[in-house]
Order: sequence, then structure tokens, then C-alpha cells
Amino acid sequence: MRYDALVFDNDGVLTTPTELTVLERAMATAFERVGVAEPPAAHVETLIGPTVDGLQSVARTHQVDPHDLWAAREEAAIDAQLEAIRAGEKRLYDDVSTITDLSVPRAIVSNNQHETIGNIVEHFELDGFDPWIGREPTLEGIRRKKPRPYYIEQAVEALDASNPLYVGDSHKDITAAHAAGIDAAFVRRPHREGYQLETDPTHELSSLDRLASLVSSE
Repeated sequence: MRYDALVFDNDGVLTTPTELTVLERAMATAFERVGVAEPPAAHVETLIGPTVDGLQSVARTHQVDPHDLWAAREEAAIDAQLEAIRAGEKRLYDDVSTITDLSVPRAIVSNNQHETIGNIVEHFELDGFDPWIGREPTLEGIRRKKPRPYYIEQAVEALDASNPLYVGDSHKDITAAHAAGIDAAFVRRPHREGYQLETDPTHELSSLDRLASLVSSE
């Protein structure tokens, strides 16, 4: 059976990943905003992709409120990524053009902030993606991010799709799709060369242009 909807991860699938240096600068800004100067590199790394426990541990070490630290982190990350988008440093992959005319509905589900995904949709005029869903800028948003299926399930329900395909570039994407009970496609972009998946995807793609052969035709 061909797929009747496509749900996409964003970073590494639709747009290039945010450069690590951009995120590191944003984390430094976040720490500064809560009064922490020169945080250890390990704490910066934790703040880039934390668990709730990791965030709370770092906050306790620096005697700051974890909600305040996370709010500062999210604001700084949103601002830094928007600057990278506008500067052309975070760009749309060329093969995204091959999916814009497909007959099936499309959505975005990302672990990035909801506001950042909104900025991407607006800047690159991705009008054909509805809904687009990013993580809430809260501690609950951390808990709900992939590999949990929470946001994918929201998108599938909104699309009212009976056989959707989730397209991602990480083992978290594949795990989340399978947990949501849907098939997954892994896109092996240049930044994923040699990347080992923990779970086998339903499909492995070298480019998004292969999706045309997988979707329903009218």
C-alpha cells in the first residue's frame, strides 16, 4: 500500500543541521542571562540536548531555577537559529523542491522549538506543510521530544492519514515512528555518512526525490 501522507523531521532532512558553534554560542548567552559566567564545556553540552534530569542537575550546580535556565536557553537558541537562517548558514536542501508538488499532505515534526520551525516555514515559504509541530519551550517539551512518539501522533491525527510515512535522519526518528505505529524512512545525508542506526527503517533514502515513488497517486 502506498503512503497517503508524509511527515518530516526538519533538521538534517528539510534544512541543514544548525552548526554546533551556533548552538554553543547560544548556550553561553543563556548562561549569561541567568548570571552564570564561563560555564564548563560539559554543562554547555548538556544544555544543547538535555534530559530533564540533566538540566536540573546543571541548574542546581549553578544555583539557578531550571525553568529560568531553560527559558533563557530556548530564547537564545531561537534567536541564534533565526540569525543563521537569515544569513544563509542554515539552508533548505535542494531536493525539498522535489516534494512540494506531491499529491499527499505533508507535515513537519521536529525536536527543535516550535517557534524555530515556524521561522523556517515562514522564511523558506513552506506553505504546503500543515501541521508543523515543534517542541514546546518547557520542561514538558523536553519529556515529549523524540524518541517518544507524542508529536508524531499529534501530526498523524491532524492529517487524518491511514498510512503515513515519517522521514528522518536519526535513530530517534526511526524509534519514534515505530512507537507511533507507522513506517519510517531514513535519509542518509552527507552528515550521516557512516551513521549506524539502532533500529532498521522501513526505507533508506539518499535523497527526498525517491519519495515520489512511495506515495499514493491520484
